[in-house]
Amino acid sequence: MHSQEHGHCGPGHHGRGEHEQRRAAFGPFGPPFGGGPFGPGPGGRGRGRGGGGPRGRARRGDVRASILALLKDRPMHGYEMIQEIAERSGGAWKPSPGSVYPTLQLLEDEGLITSASDGGKKLFTLTDSGRTEAEAGPDAPWEEAGRGIDWDSLHEIRKAGGGLVDAFRQVWATGTPEQRDKALAVVNEARKKLYLILADED
Repeated sequence: MHSQEHGHCGPGHHGRGEHEQRRAAFGPFGPPFGGGPFGPGPGGRGRGRGGGGPRGRARRGDVRASILALLKDRPMHGYEMIQEIAERSGGAWKPSPGSVYPTLQLLEDEGLITSASDGGKKLFTLTDSGRTEAEAGPDAPWEEAGRGIDWDSLHEIRKAGGGLVDAFRQVWATGTPEQRDKALAVVNEARKKLYLILADED
């Protein structure tokens, strides 16, 4: 009785063996398209804005230049800067807190910005010397990260990949063991065929 009911539980309630089967269907890292270069599937946020999305290869100095450029407009919180860069780059680049906050501390140590407590958060503002440096730098250093991306193709890729994952999750959550086995076979076959495309084989 327990095993029969267990077969119809959601994906989060399966044993380790079933989890490994599900993960294996999509390769060593599990189902794709939940984040990373393709962003969330259907129902998620669009075009990589905010939490996911394609990420450009930003140079080390781009975080510094971007912070100074943003603060030319107005004082901002660190988290707000991260969101602004992601938005202004079209989702192509979203710097991590681990790169933004140490850079903010460095800029403050250099006397280019100051911080003040604002509702439990730090609000950062350019100093006079910081504004001078910001004016001498690029206006939109984040734009470079978004160049060369075909947004229409990326949208189609995300839509197709997200639809595949959603269908697989539905079968895995509600299907019988036989239906799950069939779903695994379909996904494994699709994965092989995709690799064969790269190998130029039929």
